[in-house]
Amino acid sequence: MKEDGDVSLKSSSKEEENVVGYHSTNVKKVRLNSTLTALLDDPILADVPKKPTLLDVDTLISLELGSAMRISVLKLDGTIIDVAIMNSALLKDLKLAIKKKVNEMEQSKMGHRHISWKHVWANFCLAHHNEKILDDSSALQDFGIRNNSQVHFVPYVMSKNSRRHSRRRKHRFFHGLNKCT
Repeated sequence: MKEDGDVSLKSSSKEEENVVGYHSTNVKKVRLNSTLTALLDDPILADVPKKPTLLDVDTLISLELGSAMRISVLKLDGTIIDVAIMNSALLKDLKLAIKKKVNEMEQSKMGHRHISWKHVWANFCLAHHNEKILDDSSALQDFGIRNNSQVHFVPYVMSKNSRRHSRRRKHRFFHGLNKCT
């Protein structure tokens, strides 16, 4: 009998510890999230994304220390977005930062909306001082892109054969007839 009582006391005390531990962990998470939300609503931290990753925070710290750069991207609709990337960034890093920033902006404005980035990069490329930047593995500094530089989208079509960008072709109504002759 005494052993049964000891076993039930031990199990009930373990259950209480689990409940107390569970609640204290939840309380800590709630406090952390509320503190983080309050910090992100501060106007001084307006450039920090709403759900920042460690890479986002690291890039913003590097921007303040001078080892990262802020680039303005002029979209075709005339709006400008600012992205922060490291000084040693490649074109693919800039494309990823643009994709992330635009998706974040669209999500906050319109809710869930899908943008086909494969379609975007197949039909448009980025340019700096009217020089098209085509190679994803090229360093941005090679094109003269520095802190506070501006790049813009340029219509461009990638040919299927070479997987390289070529001049944009006008769509013809009877484009399939040329193949038959």
